[in-house]
Amino acid sequence: MLELNRRTFLRNTGVLSGALVLAACSGTQGSGELEPVRITQTPAVVPPDVDPQYALMYGSVDGERFPIPAVDLAKINPQFLRSEVAHPTPEPPGTIVVDPAGHYLYFTEPNGMATRYGVGVGKQGFEWTGVATINSKQEWPDWYPPSEMIERRPDIEPQLVDLQSGRGVPGGPRNPIGARGLYLWQGNVDTLFRIHGTTEPHTIGTSVSSGCIRMINQDVIHLYDRVPVGTQVKVLPARTV
Repeated sequence: MLELNRRTFLRNTGVLSGALVLAACSGTQGSGELEPVRITQTPAVVPPDVDPQYALMYGSVDGERFPIPAVDLAKINPQFLRSEVAHPTPEPPGTIVVDPAGHYLYFTEPNGMATRYGVGVGKQGFEWTGVATINSKQEWPDWYPPSEMIERRPDIEPQLVDLQSGRGVPGGPRNPIGARGLYLWQGNVDTLFRIHGTTEPHTIGTSVSSGCIRMINQDVIHLYDRVPVGTQVKVLPARTV
């Protein structure tokens, strides 16, 4: 069973006072202002082999524009649930490090620690590595799938409507980008890759995306609330067999 001490649990739930192949997750960009941490409303049902304190961490989220239901933790490997871990790294605190091979995203903390989140990453042929910065942030972003993806997935076309920036899927509970989007740029160039939520939390810990880094909605909200625009993101190479 995963173990969480009380301080780690409160910190990670936000209860203490005081998230070249064209990516498939292009979307609108928004403010970089930090937002207040959301509090869970209805606890998640926790399987017997998972620490019961995860019930609140992955419960439904109150105060959102659209409903965010509690996560079915029986469908997610417990190793990919949010935790605080030792992570010695040369990267300064406040850096995001993505390990596609392990399916983890780390937000580095002082003293060699990090908050670790499970993620879904690009499937074979859609991997991306490099260093970027968060250029902008968006709550419930619209999704504008690139034409290359629509050619591969013609079933997407009936879902598209006319939006402000073109044909896409409006932000909401049916949008595959989920509750938050963090937009990765290199200098003045949009990489078209994002860190974002998902409508398929059961895919966390797998390589299934078209290049973007997907997170459980509760986790991407937690990360979004902690990282400002300008945060550096380092995506490590995927392990080769």
